[in-house]
Amino acid sequence: MKTLQIDLVSDIACPWCAIGYARLEKAMEALASELAFSVQWHAFELNPDHSGDGEPILPALAKKYGRSEEEMRATQEQMIGIATDLGLNFEKMQERYTCNTFDAHRLVKWAAGYGKQTELKKALFEAYFGKAANMSAPEVLAECVEAAGLDVSEAREVLAGDQFAQEVREDEATYQQAGVSSVPAFIINNRYLISGAQEPETLVNAFKEIASESEQAS
Repeated sequence: MKTLQIDLVSDIACPWCAIGYARLEKAMEALASELAFSVQWHAFELNPDHSGDGEPILPALAKKYGRSEEEMRATQEQMIGIATDLGLNFEKMQERYTCNTFDAHRLVKWAAGYGKQTELKKALFEAYFGKAANMSAPEVLAECVEAAGLDVSEAREVLAGDQFAQEVREDEATYQQAGVSSVPAFIINNRYLISGAQEPETLVNAFKEIASESEQAS
């Protein structure tokens, strides 16, 4: 069976990244009898300069995009509806605060060594959008690690030092240089870029086309 390699560039703080992966899962399920998939997660920071306690998400987004808080609330309510239909927990989406996600990205790199990147990423999404947790707090990250079935004491050691920091920075630089300026971004077989949280049907059609093209090329 042909395998498609998917490099998924995303941030924990990006709701469309959670929605995009849930839609990707549906597409992969639909093609399970035809194609196999290998998924690797890569780092992107929506707020790379962020530090401190963070600020409430609605005024922060309103300021960032030059829109009113009411407009941002309406946009987020639409997203909550989409997420809920996909089985995602976005219950506290509008109660969250902006946060720095660098340490979370370090842990996702660490989790790759155990083949548990996706499990950890899902736990991080759930904590941020479902519980409005502070994603830069070591205790919150430790809870996500436990939820993903990974070793909490080892994760604490990673967080206490600077392990995987260089890998995260290199990851970010690589995809910025490749032209990725918004997330989610899906790079298929190191060649094809699909931007945004596309519908499952769109992904299914794209994957079929890419698989047939690579067959012809070989």
